[in-house]
Amino acid sequence: MRAIWKGAVSFGLVSVPVKLYAATESHDVSFRQVHAKDGGRIKYQRICAIDGEEVAYADIAKGYETEDGEMVILSDEDMADLPVTSSREIAVEKFVPSEQIDPMLFEKSYYLEPEKAGAKPYALLRQALQEADRMAVVTVALRQRTSVAVLRVRPTENGDVIVLQTMMWPDEVRTPDFTVEVGEVKDAEVTMARMLVETLAGDFDASEFEDDYAEAVEALVKAKIEGGEIKRTPTSTKSSGEVVDLLAALQRSVAAAKSARGEDADEEPAPATKTASKKSSTKKAPAKKAPAKKAPVKKTAAKKTAAKKTATKKTAARKAS
Repeated sequence: MRAIWKGAVSFGLVSVPVKLYAATESHDVSFRQVHAKDGGRIKYQRICAIDGEEVAYADIAKGYETEDGEMVILSDEDMADLPVTSSREIAVEKFVPSEQIDPMLFEKSYYLEPEKAGAKPYALLRQALQEADRMAVVTVALRQRTSVAVLRVRPTENGDVIVLQTMMWPDEVRTPDFTVEVGEVKDAEVTMARMLVETLAGDFDASEFEDDYAEAVEALVKAKIEGGEIKRTPTSTKSSGEVVDLLAALQRSVAAAKSARGEDADEEPAPATKTASKKSSTKKAPAKKAPAKKAPVKKTAAKKTAAKKTATKKTAARKAS
């Protein structure tokens, strides 16, 4: 994990140098808005609602809308004048009983790891919180804003760790605007409800629960990929990378085959094929011409035989006359 903040926990005269790590991460399945026809991503333009023109990012300012719909524009200079807290201190305000903190107030969780010099005071604070069964209410400046948080101890596979949990401000927790009205509840009904609770009673184990929606989406996407139901877009990078790797693998295979035959592995494959064809035709040429050389010999012998027969006939004719 990567530390996102460094500072110190201070309570009384004790200071514990610590590093802050994000304790949670979201595994929600994320989708992109795309054009159903070709899979192209949908882009959004910054359009002014008054003149309908696109606005450059440099011309965008922060605006606070009043209840009457009027807009108060705040410039960068206005924002720079606001109080900004850059303290690197987690200041303990008080230690309160754990049951007094409403879980609805909890927002984000962070792990606290002590620096080497703060290992012992860290362990002392951790043990004190466990034995007192209390949480430390603290103030801390994260992202230049002061937040209220609590320090509590959480058991993990690597041992007990102090966790900082930021809290929402009290006015950020909504009050329900409805009431639940019921008629008379019979004692027998309450008894049966208690029996049901006892029947389903048990210890909480987070590993018993699975995000079946995320698993179903992953299985669906995998099936579509294996079935070739994908859209190649200009932003696709995986396919081109696979082609490059495939070509490299083929080139290495060709080089290895050439080396095994004692040929030059650096020679281009295409020219090597043409050269081999030429060499092959050159070697076979003499074999084809060999019968052609013998043909004239046979033809000459035939002529000599015919000449002898002709001479014999002429001699016989002269004797007869």
